[in-house]
Amino acid sequence: MALYEIRDYTIDPEWFDRYVTWAREHATPWIMSNLDALGFWVHDGQPAEVAGSSPVVSPNGQPNVTWILRWPDRATRDAEFPRKFGSDSWKEVWAKHPNPDSYVHMNARFMERLDS
Repeated sequence: MALYEIRDYTIDPEWFDRYVTWAREHATPWIMSNLDALGFWVHDGQPAEVAGSSPVVSPNGQPNVTWILRWPDRATRDAEFPRKFGSDSWKEVWAKHPNPDSYVHMNARFMERLDS
């Protein structure tokens, strides 16, 4: 059974458009080629829907970037993630980032798929 890593980021709105350009031109192609990535999504400007018995939006706002990775298991993820993102090829991508300090918030969640 696979492990799904759902990564949510809140990018500073001042840097968001430049982040999207970098992600589109550099990060997403690298991620899709070097990892088992299911997709990479960015906020399209539509307002979020927040509901429930105690809805609370983070003071940092809603995440505006999400990407999902699939791993065979947590042990593989924990070994491979730092290796992949420590590679020279990723460092070349990261060096083109418009502002590495534009990440207001990051959240990684680990889930199993129920419908397979």
